[in-house]
Amino acid sequence: MSKRSRIHKGVYQRESTEEIFKGKPNLCYDIAYKKDGRKIWEKIGWLSEGYSAKLAADIRAQRMKQIRFGEELPKDKVKAPLFTDVADKYFLWAETNLTRGGSLERFRYDKHMKEFFSGKRMNEISAFDLERLKAAISSKELSPQSVKHILVLFRSIFNKAVAWDLYSGPNPIKFVKLPVPQNQRERWLTTEEAGLLLERLKDRSPLWHDITMIGLHTGMRASEIFSLRGHDLDFDQELINVDDTKNKYPRKAFMTTPVKEILMQRKPETPGDLVFTNSKGEPIREVSHSFDRTVDALEFNKGISDNRQKVVFHTTRHTFCSWLAMQGTPLHVIAELSGHRQMAMVQRYSHLSPDVKRKAVKLMETGFNQSQERNVVSMIADYQV
Repeated sequence: MSKRSRIHKGVYQRESTEEIFKGKPNLCYDIAYKKDGRKIWEKIGWLSEGYSAKLAADIRAQRMKQIRFGEELPKDKVKAPLFTDVADKYFLWAETNLTRGGSLERFRYDKHMKEFFSGKRMNEISAFDLERLKAAISSKELSPQSVKHILVLFRSIFNKAVAWDLYSGPNPIKFVKLPVPQNQRERWLTTEEAGLLLERLKDRSPLWHDITMIGLHTGMRASEIFSLRGHDLDFDQELINVDDTKNKYPRKAFMTTPVKEILMQRKPETPGDLVFTNSKGEPIREVSHSFDRTVDALEFNKGISDNRQKVVFHTTRHTFCSWLAMQGTPLHVIAELSGHRQMAMVQRYSHLSPDVKRKAVKLMETGFNQSQERNVVSMIADYQV
């Protein structure tokens, strides 16, 4: 590249020593002007890109006008932050504000979003980019619920950027239709199926045998079991403190005899340590393939395409609630034990306890009949008087 040569007032050109355009060295145009006593250089563009000396002069005149009226120059505009930089700030905030320090959200971001948005600034992300992300993660055979979680995470990070005055543009997620999961589990295990599952898991993976037993006997979510620490176990009262919950409402889970035996064997020496870790001593983030392979070996899902009817780890929680309903446990008690905050979530178990409803109606009938008999006796007594 040759040195700048002045061709008009404040307009300069440079010859390329490498690039030829129309048989001659390509030309690059620059302009120079002063603002607040400081000389500013600005590259305009190349002749091959359609720029000319006259266009450079016109742009310089525009800059001078902007300076005269106190307007912001393009060089003064602050660039929008990189999405990845905003995400880093979000996860620092998440450490003290989200369940389990935002570890699950961080896992989703690292696995599905970080590389996708690498190098992109906030103002460069469009609804079309998000549609591409949705298509990419959907092609990995993730469930609609997982796809929704990832898109909601993007929305949360973007909204925090706006709330923290890091960026002021609109959130493109509002133009993207989120998946509507139809994933309300209907499948539950019989006691015989649960016994077979535990028996096979004991041979394949003692760790997942124990985790599955706790899921079946307490109704705890997988993430809640993964988060258990030594100080959460109260063996005197036979209680488990479930603090890291999905809905952020802590609750108590009761230890059955098998659960107590498992937890006593796995209680860590340091109260703050995790009860369950993987073979490397690291936190467990996902359900192991050992569980899925055991379910496949038992053919629980053979010929089933409806995800709601498939046996997955969450089926242990649904089974716990179903077993309680079948033995006549009131729905509000099931909600408390399982940590459901909305009664609508446990209404689906009501059909499993028809005898309880029948007994309630019979009891009402008995009370009504007894009341009528008392009224008749009273009327006869009054008549005789």
